[in-house]
Formats: sequence, C-alpha cells, structure tokens
Amino acid sequence: MKHKILGQLEFDRIQEAVRAEAVTALGQKLAGRMRPSSDPAKVQQRLDETADGATILRLRGGLPVAAVPDITTALKRAEIGGVLDGSEFAGIVRVLRTVTALDDFLTDLRENVELRRVYQMQEQLTLLPGLLRDLQQAIDEDGNVTDEASPELHGIRRRMQAMERDIRERMEGYTRGNSAQYLSEPIITIRDDRYVIPVKAENRSRFGGVVHDQSATGQTLFIEPQAVVDLNNRMRETQVAERQEVMRVLTDLTAKVAPETDGLRADASVLGHLDLINAKAKYAALIKATEPTISDEGIVDLRQARHPLIDADKVVPNDITLGGDYQSIVITGPNTGGKTVTLKTLGLLSLMAQAGLFIPAAEHSTVKVFSNVFADIGDEQSIEQNLSTFSSHMTNVVAILGELDKDSLALFDELGAGTDPQEGAALAISILDEVGRIGAYVVDTTHYPELKLYGYNTPGTTNASMAFDMDTLQPTYRLQIGIPGRSNAFEISTRLGLDQAIVDRAKLLISDDEHDLNNMIADLEKERQAAAMTDSDLQKQLDEATKLHSQLQAAYSDLKMRQDKELQAARDKANRMVADTQAEADKIIKSLRKMQRGATVNDAGVIDAQTRLHQLHQDTPLARNKVLKKARNHATLRAGDTVKVLQYGQTGTLLKQQGNHEWQVQVGIMKMAVPESGLEKVATPATEQPHTARTHVQGAGSGPSTTLDLRGQRYAEAMTNLDKYIDAALLANYPTVTIIHGLGTGAIRNGVTEYLKKNRNVARFGYAPANAGGSGATIVYFK
Repeated sequence: MKHKILGQLEFDRIQEAVRAEAVTALGQKLAGRMRPSSDPAKVQQRLDETADGATILRLRGGLPVAAVPDITTALKRAEIGGVLDGSEFAGIVRVLRTVTALDDFLTDLRENVELRRVYQMQEQLTLLPGLLRDLQQAIDEDGNVTDEASPELHGIRRRMQAMERDIRERMEGYTRGNSAQYLSEPIITIRDDRYVIPVKAENRSRFGGVVHDQSATGQTLFIEPQAVVDLNNRMRETQVAERQEVMRVLTDLTAKVAPETDGLRADASVLGHLDLINAKAKYAALIKATEPTISDEGIVDLRQARHPLIDADKVVPNDITLGGDYQSIVITGPNTGGKTVTLKTLGLLSLMAQAGLFIPAAEHSTVKVFSNVFADIGDEQSIEQNLSTFSSHMTNVVAILGELDKDSLALFDELGAGTDPQEGAALAISILDEVGRIGAYVVDTTHYPELKLYGYNTPGTTNASMAFDMDTLQPTYRLQIGIPGRSNAFEISTRLGLDQAIVDRAKLLISDDEHDLNNMIADLEKERQAAAMTDSDLQKQLDEATKLHSQLQAAYSDLKMRQDKELQAARDKANRMVADTQAEADKIIKSLRKMQRGATVNDAGVIDAQTRLHQLHQDTPLARNKVLKKARNHATLRAGDTVKVLQYGQTGTLLKQQGNHEWQVQVGIMKMAVPESGLEKVATPATEQPHTARTHVQGAGSGPSTTLDLRGQRYAEAMTNLDKYIDAALLANYPTVTIIHGLGTGAIRNGVTEYLKKNRNVARFGYAPANAGGSGATIVYFK
C-alpha cells in the first residue's frame, strides 16, 4: 500500500493508537511499522495472532509483557568486544525476567485454553536461568553493580564505608566546639570527590591543608584540612580500586552475555511481537472491534461498520456490502450526509483488516484482501503546482487507473467534479466503465443525476444513498444500498416557507427525464420501506419462535436432568442394598464355618448364591422390581409352603409365622427368621421327594483341593471359578490355599490380586516361593 493512501484514510492514526497500547520499545517500533498486507495467508496469520491476544485479554487480562528497553545495540556491542554498562545489563535482566514469566504463564495457559499462534511463538523463547541468576546477583534494577557482584568488591566497599566514617568523624570535630567559629557554616561538603569544610577567607591558615574551591564572593574557601588529607588520599585510592573492580565485574558479565546474544536477540524479538499482539487486542477492546472473516469469494460484507476515529457516541453504524452481484457502488445524497465518511470507513476498515487488526463492525463481517486500495478523496488543490480542483482530482485518477487491477479497491469522492456538469458526468461514467473493464472494485460518491441512471442500468453496478429525514430536514447518515438519492430541494424549500407558486414554476423548468428519475427513486423508497416492514415482521416472528425453542430446550434439559438424577439415586439405592446383602452373606458363611468346624455341609447352593450376589451390582430398572414385589406380596403364605429366601437366593420350608409379617424358615440345617417381604412362594412339584439334611464327615479325600489351577482359562471363567473356590475353601475351614494362575499376559494374575484385595475373609496373600511357582502362583491366608 502506498504511504499516501495510508495518510488519506488516516491509517497512521490507527497505528499511533495501537502504539500507545504497547509497553516495550520494540513493540512500539513494530506498531509504527505496521502495514496492510495483500497476501491472504499473511493477513490470516496476523488476525489469528490478534485473536489469541483477544482471548488471553478476555480470560487472563492480557499477556504479562513488562516494559523492557531495546537491547539490540547492547547485544551488538557485546558481540564486537565492547564492555556493557550497568544500565545495559539491567535491560537484559528485564528481558530475561519477562521471558521467564511469559513462559510460565503460557505453559499454565496451555492446559485450559486453545490458541492459534501464540504457543508456536512461545517455543521460540530461549530460557537462560543461569545467566539471569548471575546478572541479578551482580546488577540491581537501576543498573548499579551490587556489593555481591564479587567478594573483592564487597571488601573494598566495606573499607570505603569505614574510611568515610573516620573522615566524617574527623571533619565533624571542626564543625563543633571552638573551630566552628572560623567556618562560614558548620557543615561538611565535597569538592573534587574530597571532603572539605567552608572556612572564612581570613581564617584559612588555621586549618592548613588544601584549598579546593571558593565561593562566588571569595569570602568562603572550601578547605581540606591537613589532618584529613592522608585519609582522603587513601579514600581516593580505594575509590579507584572500586572502579577497577566494577569494570572487571562488568567485563566478566559481558563475556557471559556474548555467547548468548543470538538467543537474547530472539527473545527480544518475540517479546516485541507478543507486545504488539497484546496492544492490538487492547485496541480492539477499546473500540469494541471484532475479528473479520476473509472471504474466498471476494465478498465485502461489513455489518454495522463504524469509523474508528469518530466518537462512538456520535458515529452512525452502516452495513456496507460489495462484491457478488455488484462490484461498483454509486452513492448519492446531500452534502454533509455522510458519503465521504462511508468511503473512508470502507477503505480504513479494509486496511485495518489487512494489517491484522480487528475492525469496528458486528461479528461475522467479511472482508476481501485487496491487492491495493486507492483513494481520491477531498480537495487537494495545489497553489504551488497551479492546479485547479478538477486538475488535481484528475491527476490522481490518471495515476490510479495506471495501477489498478482486478483485485484493487478504488474510492472516488465526487468523481468528475470541478468542471462543467455535463462534461464531468460524462467523464465519470467513462472512468467507471474503464474500472469495470479492469474488474476492480469501486465506490464513487456523486451529485450527478446521470450517474444515478448509470447505477440503475449498468450490470455489476448498484446505487446507494445517504438517507434524509424530511421531518427534521436533517441527514440520518444511514446508507441505503439499492436506492439512489434524490434531490429534496423542492420539499425542503416548501417546508422552509418558499411560496408554492415559485416551487411549482421551478418544477416546470426541469426536464421530464428528471421528473421520471425522481418518481422512480420515490417508488424505490416506498418498496424499500414496505420490504423493511415485512422484514421487521418476519424478524419478530423469528425472535418469538427462537424464544419458544429456547424455552422448550430448557424445559427438556431440566426434565432430562431430573430424570437422570432420579435414575442415579435409584441405582445408588440398589447398589447399597447389594452391598448390605453381600455383608450379610459373608456373616452367614462365617457362621456356617464356625458351626461345622470338623464337617463340611453339603450346601453348594450357598456358594452359588455368593457368586450371584457379586453379580448383582448392575443397573436394574426399579419400576419393574416394584411390580414384581407387589405381585409377590399378593401370594398367601402358609406353614409347610416351599419358599425362596430372596436375600440369600436359597429355597426353604415355612415352619411357622412369627408376628404379622415375619416367618420362621428351615433352610438346609439352619432355621432363620425372615420378613414376609423377603419371601417368594415356590410352586411344589407334583412328586416331591422328602428333604433330608445330610452332613458328611470330612475325611482325607473330602472337600475341595487346597490348590486351584486357573491356567488356560478365560478371564471371566477364571474369576467365577476363583470366587466359588474361595467360598468353598472358607466353608472347609482351610487356613491357607494356593492359586496357580501362571504368568501369561498377566491379566488373570492381576484379576486374582484385585479379587483378594476386596475379599473381607482374606487376611493376607503373596506370591509363592521361587521353588513353588514364584510369581506364577499366589498363596492365600484366611482370617
């Protein structure tokens, strides 16, 4: 983009506003160098960076970029062997501190926030903690070399402090007592880095020593008394030693910086770039700007676009569209109606977007990346060049036509003005035809009625106008695309009191074509108003439908949430019931084991029930359970009925009723009291064999083996067999058993381990010794 165009559209003021938001020297320099790009990929990259900055500003208040100086010169001096001074080291320290803070900030941000470009820039940062530590120890924030820079410097400065105290004590002896009467003032001061006292000229011989200065009147001499000359000499020698040690420290620090100049230069560059991103985001927030979308189809659609340099309380937002059906707009309307502001808004917002800035427009606005933007705006009459208004404009137009291409945007303010109206209109039409032949985008403001007809009749061209309020006789600054502006001179004159007869005679003096044109414009305005009313009604209906949809969506979400909540509560309740049942079953098994001691009860059903209990933890529809429960309760129970004890899954015989809702049940060798709600009647077979409880005395060959081999089994089968085996072993009162699971993939071994951890009856377990299977077998010890 040409610098002249940037000035005409006031892009330089936008640069200055962004520059004011930057805090680093390099960031401010980059803001001043900011230029629009004609490369769509580069434009998108810059917009992505600004979008990242806006996201960080919104979520975290912006990037933590501190005000750091430009260290470029210092790094060059270090590279060529120069010795850096304290202020230069202080600048490098600030850069390194900021780099560290930024890296920590972005690393933390990565966990929760997605960004487009900034994380890639973070990877370009070079962290130099060792160098930062050395510099911070030796240099303070003001660039002074600290006492901790070296042991030698620390010792020298301690000696200097002691000498200074000694000299002051000696000198204060002269400012008190009898000697004070010979002084102009009882004070101690310094001349030529040596401590002196102000002595009256007539008393100079009383103190001896060296005269270093005298007052303007000559009445006071600044004398270094002989008694402190030696002390001052030693003080000067120590000061020289201090300067030499400081220089040595700075030389050593420079030697440490020199190998890291490339990394430091890259850090400074990234900091400046991030500072620019931060500044662009802050400026976007300041003017309430949004990210534009780059149109691949060459469409410009600026929604509620505002000129960023006009007071936000006064500027009137407008929709500006260009491309697609038309690439040329002819804007007509009264003077001071906003035509020129509309041109500048379109041009400036295009430049801002192509510079990677957000634009003051509504969301989802689209822009085209123009190869160039040209403008001929305002009166640039030059007295020195003896050019008239018309000549000045035409010179610009000739230059623009010479550089225009199909991807350019041309903005003409009053094209063809400043000469005979008929000739000017003809020239304007011819120039617009030439722009159309090239295929460029163009917006032209005009007062010529011929251009209204041109905009109406020419393909790819449309009319537009700035609206005028006939009630207030004031422009509204609203852009109306598709409707040319019409002259309101007759209506305005009538409202202002001009005699109607005069107005009527004036109407007779204009041509029929002009009447037809005004009538056409009036009809278009009526059609636009009707369309606007229809659009308003449709929008109202859409808003109502959207509101209803939102309400229904919210109601559905609430219903779904309550349904899920109740279902989860039911699942939790069912799982608690299963847990209680599991605990009760464990107690029963322990009781059986204690009762039987030396005998094994032939009750394989107890083991099966235990397995089924472990499998009960599932999502069961509670409503169905309630129906079954209700049906069970309808069955009439009598003594002698065969029933199923639901809590244990065992079948037994009713002995007698205890209370209103409780029965005594015989299950195997045990008698138990069970609530009526926990019983389910079982149909008795036609030929029922008498049930006799049998007890087998355990012999050498009875009971399960003390070893379970799970090798070669599938995982689910192995876990089921393990569960049954452990219960059988518990009933057999085994103190310990061995589970052989092998090595394999480790799935069954891990499953065995998890099962044993959760079993309440297992005291401890561990892998077998190396000679008994090692990690391929597990020995289990019961409580």
